[in-house]
Amino acid sequence: MQKLMAAIAAGGVAPAIAAAHPIELYRRLTEDGAEPSNGETALGAADWRPIFLSAKQDELLVAVSETMVPGSTSAQVHRFIDLLLSVDTADQQKAFLSSLAAADEESHNQFQRAFAESNAGDREKSLTSLSQSHKDAFGNVKEWIVGAYYSSEQGMKELGWDGNFAFDKYPSCEQVEGHS
Repeated sequence: MQKLMAAIAAGGVAPAIAAAHPIELYRRLTEDGAEPSNGETALGAADWRPIFLSAKQDELLVAVSETMVPGSTSAQVHRFIDLLLSVDTADQQKAFLSSLAAADEESHNQFQRAFAESNAGDREKSLTSLSQSHKDAFGNVKEWIVGAYYSSEQGMKELGWDGNFAFDKYPSCEQVEGHS
């Protein structure tokens, strides 16, 4: 719950960041009467192919996502990010692709092989190095992955969501005695 509240607070403190948040982009996808179930169905399709990313970029995103947040593959984080990028601004798309490529470059520099082809230990070392040498690139990719994962049913359940769509009362909205 603390992670969720911190993420919400970060959205309030940094509106520029919040505008590119996965939930905001998903809202854009469903504007103008679009059916959200169509996008959701496409994400789960057996013959799914990336809309925005190339196959190689998607493979890299799967590897980076799973290394950063284990369980990202089963939560289909890469598919959701691809869908969101397909409706994002050109600047955001470019920034994401640059950040993702930085992870691959770091792996090539350290281990002379692509990130997706590296073992788990080398992947972790590459991301640790990236987080120190290219903080902005690391932060950008991490924000997308963490936002997408914790926006998924699997991620929300990890945070304590029980599947109910409505709550009797919201813990953060309880009034303190003497305050209105």
